[in-house]
Amino acid sequence: MIREKRVALYLRVSTDHQTIENQRRDLEEVANRLGWNVVLVLADEGVSGAKGRDRRPGFDKLHKAVTRREIDLIAAWSVDRLGRSLQDLVGFLGEINARGVDLYLHKQGLDTSTPAGRAMFGMLGVFAEFERSMISERVKSGLERARASGKKLGRPSIPEAKVDRIKQALFEGHGIHRICREIGVGSGTVQKIKNTVVNDQR
Repeated sequence: MIREKRVALYLRVSTDHQTIENQRRDLEEVANRLGWNVVLVLADEGVSGAKGRDRRPGFDKLHKAVTRREIDLIAAWSVDRLGRSLQDLVGFLGEINARGVDLYLHKQGLDTSTPAGRAMFGMLGVFAEFERSMISERVKSGLERARASGKKLGRPSIPEAKVDRIKQALFEGHGIHRICREIGVGSGTVQKIKNTVVNDQR
């Protein structure tokens, strides 16, 4: 006896003005047509796809269902419902594939439970590598242009008056956290100035 495919529907909209109902209706129609057993319907409403798993409760539950092997397939309306980054998507696909879970994307017509879908999945990895290379090249080019135009790279230096206040506070024996709070700087900045003061006194 062939077990019904246990499916989780994942729905997401970016703003409160949008609704997940169209996504739900389309995916439920596919489920009925293909005889899927929908065991989970998870949604993130008003949440950007650029947010991480920790900011998307529905997506987090989806990951946990995969880990616990509670589902056989994830169905989403479109690839951009899962995430905005191709690298993140490929990482997610690799994770669910390792657990034996397939993916159905309605708008793209992708179903990794089929030979054609698995081939397309393999191509996604190539595109992700290409995207990583493109991003790396853009960053390098941007840094080179900045250097060529004489721009100083890195964090901007803090005003000399603020440095003097930090040194004075250190001489008075104040702790780093108190100085950060009172002067409005990061602990790394205070620690760096403290190290400089110590070295100057040697």
